[in-house]
Amino acid sequence: MKLVTHLHQGKETLSILVENKLYHLNKLNAGIPQTMKEFLTDWDGHLSLAKQVLSKIDQGEFPADASYNENEVMAPVPFPSSCRDGYAFRQHVAAARRNRKVDMIPEFDQYPIFYFTNHNAIQGPGEIVCMPDHFQKLDFELEVAIVVSKKGRNIKAAEADDYIGGFMIMNDMSARTLQMEEMLLNLGPAKGKDFSTVIGPMLVTPDELEPYRIPAKPNHTGNNYNLKMTCSINGIQLSEGNVGDMDWTFAEILERCAYGVDIWPGDVIGSGTVGTGCLLELNGTGLLNDPHYKVQWLQPGDVVEMDIEHLGHLRNTIVKAESDFSILALKKS
Repeated sequence: MKLVTHLHQGKETLSILVENKLYHLNKLNAGIPQTMKEFLTDWDGHLSLAKQVLSKIDQGEFPADASYNENEVMAPVPFPSSCRDGYAFRQHVAAARRNRKVDMIPEFDQYPIFYFTNHNAIQGPGEIVCMPDHFQKLDFELEVAIVVSKKGRNIKAAEADDYIGGFMIMNDMSARTLQMEEMLLNLGPAKGKDFSTVIGPMLVTPDELEPYRIPAKPNHTGNNYNLKMTCSINGIQLSEGNVGDMDWTFAEILERCAYGVDIWPGDVIGSGTVGTGCLLELNGTGLLNDPHYKVQWLQPGDVVEMDIEHLGHLRNTIVKAESDFSILALKKS
């Protein structure tokens, strides 16, 4: 099932997407809430009702309410209870460290890690408004993300896939100068990340991805999926990878997230960047191979387009805020 959160007559509305048509769930079954936040309060119960609606849609019993319109689409989970981001792709980590001429860190293969980012800065398709300092090495990060669908604590990886409500594309926007400066103090990332995290355009439930499920990497536990990932800037493809390249599975990341603490319905968790999935890595690799390589960072007006097979197409435009306020200029000498 593909679930879309969008605006309808100015109100947040949760719909099923079928063949580019939207069907308003609450309109077709009053027992289904109008918003994703409410839907997540009883995921299994509401999903069962939504499956009944989908069956009737497939049988032609319900007319569509609207055509899919990117301009009205919001983040699939507009108000997540939290947002974590993992570090699951070894290829990205190894390339980034190689480009800095440091050895691969052995701890990557020992345990999955994550950080918390700003869940109030979640957004969907559309404009990404950035301050002047963000344009000091502004970057995208091509990722896949999940949403937690039920409360849990001390979950083992072998059971953790049962806590995943669905999958979506994630763009973990990054202001690299801010990020690199603050992380010199061994804390963060914070200001380099907290201005925008993009998810969308839809939430795809695991049953839809079952035909593409593949085994986890050796010595790992949990589901993985053969889904091609790409990112283009202004129509030029820069990144390509596969969800199946994840070394740490979402099940293993969830196991660590839930150790000694509750995870909650509505928690969003990203995979971390796929190999080749950001300009920081691409620039570093380019300079390593050619000292005259022309580095690239995101600029105002750039259009960032991400695609993951069966998870949709996520499109954003970079916009510069009408401000000259700089926190980099406030640094003490």
